[in-house]
Amino acid sequence: MATKVYIVYYSMYGHVQKLAEEIRKGAASVEGVEVKLWQVPETLPEEALLKMSAPPKSGSPIITPNDLTEADGFVFGFPTRFGMMAAQFKAFLDATGGLWRTQALAGKPAGIFYSTGSQGGGQETTALTAITQLVHHGMIFVPIGYTFGAGMFEMEKVKGGSPYGAGTFAGDGSRQPTQLELEQAFHQGKYVATITKKLKGSTA
Repeated sequence: MATKVYIVYYSMYGHVQKLAEEIRKGAASVEGVEVKLWQVPETLPEEALLKMSAPPKSGSPIITPNDLTEADGFVFGFPTRFGMMAAQFKAFLDATGGLWRTQALAGKPAGIFYSTGSQGGGQETTALTAITQLVHHGMIFVPIGYTFGAGMFEMEKVKGGSPYGAGTFAGDGSRQPTQLELEQAFHQGKYVATITKKLKGSTA
């Protein structure tokens, strides 16, 4: 039976979505792994999104809390808001109380990726504060550490991401994920999928 990895994200302007797509490719490159992209529900009204010049959402299906139980592992992605995950993703996690009561997600591995507006905008704190959500569910946080190799030590160019997970900088919205950031996202997908597959195999 295939190992199922769900990439679950929220993206307002498309930066997190682009990372999610690369993470999906990386996870899908692992033999025996089935990957699916999901987005969490939007909480803002359409009128507000239009005023914020937010583009239309992607075609990824909208996830419900119960959908999480079908996966063996996850990679969760979101933009930062004042150094923490966006409210839309937090609202989705707040709706997982039923899963928390039964500890339905306990023991499942999960990685985290993110987008911030600037270099000091929360590349580490966004992931660090998100770990509390995994802890209460009994999930296993899977950081990428320095497994990305030389790309982790890039000093000549601006690069998002950290040992916590893949990341990008949105700036004023015009900056898009660089090739190196996309490569790191691909690596994260492959890395988390490999660990998820190993964990599933050890319990089969």
